[in-house]
Amino acid sequence: MENSIYLGLSRQVALRSNMDAIANNIANVNTAGYRQQNMLFEEYINKERGDFDPMSFVNNSGQYSSTEAGSMSATGNPLDIALAGPGFIGVQSPGGLRYTRAGNLQMDATGQLLTSAGDPVADAGGAAIVLPADSSEIKIDQNGFVSNQDGQVGQIMVAEFADTRLMKPVGNTLYETTQAPLPPEKTRVKQGLLEGSNVKSVLEMTNMIETLRSYQSVQNILQGENDRLRGMIQKLTKQ
Repeated sequence: MENSIYLGLSRQVALRSNMDAIANNIANVNTAGYRQQNMLFEEYINKERGDFDPMSFVNNSGQYSSTEAGSMSATGNPLDIALAGPGFIGVQSPGGLRYTRAGNLQMDATGQLLTSAGDPVADAGGAAIVLPADSSEIKIDQNGFVSNQDGQVGQIMVAEFADTRLMKPVGNTLYETTQAPLPPEKTRVKQGLLEGSNVKSVLEMTNMIETLRSYQSVQNILQGENDRLRGMIQKLTKQ
């Protein structure tokens, strides 16, 4: 008798997960290099005991990132870079080598090149990039070579991957993957530009409203089913 309630609850759990993803997208609408996250759902068939019809539940099977690039804007900051193409910037995170599209870089007191979250930017060999203290006229060319008034000091790691849909977001616009990085044949570094978020706020707000309405609709169904079961139990106990 409770099958309809179980099915409704599975639908609400899925809608709640979808709402969390939408809310996270909206919160990062102004985050450099952020890519929209979307939930993946699949049907889960639970075969009951005996010869009854199986029940079909909603199963959350993960999420994926939109591969669409965000729009670029000129900042004039020599430490801001944008990637024109499918590549990612290598980052030395506490969890190991990670990748990002966020190019709003900075330097610490020692001249080390960092992401906005404070993680060291990796060079082509995976090491940190450190600029001398007296560096001026900082240039970053289309291949990621970093130079100052005295010449080149390093090259930013830029990597491409066979399937960017397999890259898992791990927070702070970072991604991890088990795929081997490929040479950046289709990617060029643009100094003084910054890639914004690819989240479309109007679309996300529409998705949020639709998800909320669906959640409320399921809630009304569950309330009606609960009232039906209660009434049935009350009638049976009076007999």
